[in-house]
Amino acid sequence: LTVDDIDLFEINEAFAVVAIVNNRFLNIPVEKVNIHGGAVAIGHPIGASGARILTTLLFAMKKNNAKRGVASLCIGGGEAASLVVESI
Repeated sequence: LTVDDIDLFEINEAFAVVAIVNNRFLNIPVEKVNIHGGAVAIGHPIGASGARILTTLLFAMKKNNAKRGVASLCIGGGEAASLVVESI
């Protein structure tokens, strides 16, 4: 899969710069990333940020009729895990 194959990205941003760096490094269009706001706006619950990010992505995909999305989580220092989901 390429960035063009993904409709929405939910990128963890415990620090706002994380999403910015990922957007620039991967050339992700900003209109595809954290479309309802990220952790800076919505919150970064300790121990539950993965659940928050995935749930936000799934609801955004449903609302926008998106086929594929990526949820990206940090594990104490960087984007260490990502999950691709596909609506069927």
